Amino acid sequence: MFVVLLNYLRPLAVIDELLPAHVKFLDEQYRAGVFLASGRRVPRTGGVILARAASREELDAVLAQDPFALAGAAAYEVVEFSPTKSTPELACILEA
Repeated sequence: MFVVLLNYLRPLAVIDELLPAHVKFLDEQYRAGVFLASGRRVPRTGGVILARAASREELDAVLAQDPFALAGAAAYEVVEFSPTKSTPELACILEA
């Protein structure tokens, strides 16, 4: 399991221009089962993604296709963790 922190490198006007393509990318990764949750950081300096991938390398390859990455508009910090406890609603993310 991974937490991905996006930090915007470009002005919000550029981010907003890329947003429709970024949302399409997110939707594709949700359908593929890679992304589990995502949203904007507060204040709006980037975003956060909860992701599931077989390896860090696999996730890096996915993130490299994000329109934000392709445009050099965001930097990504990836934190890997092993979830062992959750609320009942999130039990599906727990690792055996």
